[in-house]
Amino acid sequence: MTEIILTQYSGKILGPIARVIGYIMNSLYMFLNDVFGIQNIALCIILFTVIIYMLLLPLTYKQQKFSRLSQEMQPEINAIREKYKNKKDQVSMQKMNEETQMVYQKYGVSPTGSCVQLLINMPIILAMYQVIRNIPAYVSSVKEVYTPLVDKIMGIDGYQDIMTSFLKESGVSTVKLNFESATTTVNSIIDVLYVLPTHGWEVLKDSFSSLTDVISSTEATMSHLNNFFGINIANSPMNLIGTGWGDKNFLLIIGAILIPLASYFSQVLNIKLMPTSNTAGGDNDAMARQMKTMNTIMPLFSLFMVFSVPVGLGIYWISGSLIRSVQQVVLNRHMKNLDLEAIIEKNKEKAEKKREKQGIYANQIANAAKMNTRKIAEPATDEEKEEKIRQTEELARTARKGSLLEKANMVKEFNERNNK
Repeated sequence: MTEIILTQYSGKILGPIARVIGYIMNSLYMFLNDVFGIQNIALCIILFTVIIYMLLLPLTYKQQKFSRLSQEMQPEINAIREKYKNKKDQVSMQKMNEETQMVYQKYGVSPTGSCVQLLINMPIILAMYQVIRNIPAYVSSVKEVYTPLVDKIMGIDGYQDIMTSFLKESGVSTVKLNFESATTTVNSIIDVLYVLPTHGWEVLKDSFSSLTDVISSTEATMSHLNNFFGINIANSPMNLIGTGWGDKNFLLIIGAILIPLASYFSQVLNIKLMPTSNTAGGDNDAMARQMKTMNTIMPLFSLFMVFSVPVGLGIYWISGSLIRSVQQVVLNRHMKNLDLEAIIEKNKEKAEKKREKQGIYANQIANAAKMNTRKIAEPATDEEKEEKIRQTEELARTARKGSLLEKANMVKEFNERNNK
């Protein structure tokens, strides 16, 4: 695990996203505290997840519609690929791409349409990890809980040496203390305190025996803030299992195991509710196999990942899967009643207007819109070839005197006489 240094994550991409998430989390915390008198980070994470997935719902709907339209257009895409199956020259490849693009435009979908939500959701998950692993850095209301204790620690002579020794004894290996300035000192001490396991607080009391009361008060407050059915969301299930085993607390072990298992089964449920393609053949079979592999790997990845990250991130993962499952049930019912013909016609009109603006002739648009797997052009017949030869010979006989065509005929006749 990456070390927590100077509190907030400073990455150029995830850093700003993490700060925005932290601002929202802090607002949710203050709202719950001011309105309902509730002080709980796990509940803030769940509410944050609901907000995020409600905001992503339009993209989810667009993705589902894309998937449904993709099933309808797949036969035409497969027919184009079959048409150019054995043609690897540049002209044929260009024509295949053009015809494929016309089909996409006909149905009004983009080849990258299903990737948008993933591109948005993945940075949120990664930034959420940075926030949850160090809540006090982003939620100022939580940071204030530690401030009185940190002020008293810094008021003791030789506290730097005491904290350095304590860090080794507490078993916290993911944090480095930094005493360069007052600000970095406060931040790094809070970083240490936030990730303390249960026995770490006892070691802290031994290290600062004169601060036992304020240490106990801070520990009790943070246990309440980070509590989720008896589990400290700042710790990973792996660490909780180790703590539970050492304390013979088997309920803690069971609770720690249930978090990754809940993540796995919620992912499986989400995948089972997702619509599946009913097309088959060729590249589509390969794609189906890839999707089946991904659907097997992703829940397993979630299972093992949640074991090693803070429980808070597991809560976000589980909440997201359950919310997506509810959304999927609603969307599945909606998609059954979707008028695909009306959508396709509307998309045709949009594509037609777009091409008109780009200066493309109307007859080209109509041909692209009427493309069908049964009407893809076949190779010329023998009769058509003979007709073209006859027309060429007729044109050669009527060539204008002195023209290039007449001279070409003379060369042809000369070659034929010599061959004889």
